[in-house]
Amino acid sequence: MAVEPVNFGLPAAFAGGGKNTRTSVNFGDVLASAVNKVNEAQLKADKLTGQFLAGEIQDVHQVTIAMQEARLTMQLALEVRNKVVEAYQEMARMQV
Repeated sequence: MAVEPVNFGLPAAFAGGGKNTRTSVNFGDVLASAVNKVNEAQLKADKLTGQFLAGEIQDVHQVTIAMQEARLTMQLALEVRNKVVEAYQEMARMQV
């Protein structure tokens, strides 16, 4: 069984490898892309679970890996959301 690395797919703004290039990246686009990746992981896990329950897939490892990947992407999204909310609240408390 071949082991595939988990690739969360960094947005193009972060894929420069430390190069000092200026690119215009819209925060909304980055956020939408991240939400889509979380949704895709959830849908993949749901699809594989359904196939496993129907007997179409015999390898429980595929299902378990997909479910854990979906869980981790959701946890990452929640932690990023928590940090964004925390930063917003900190900025709202600042006195001008």
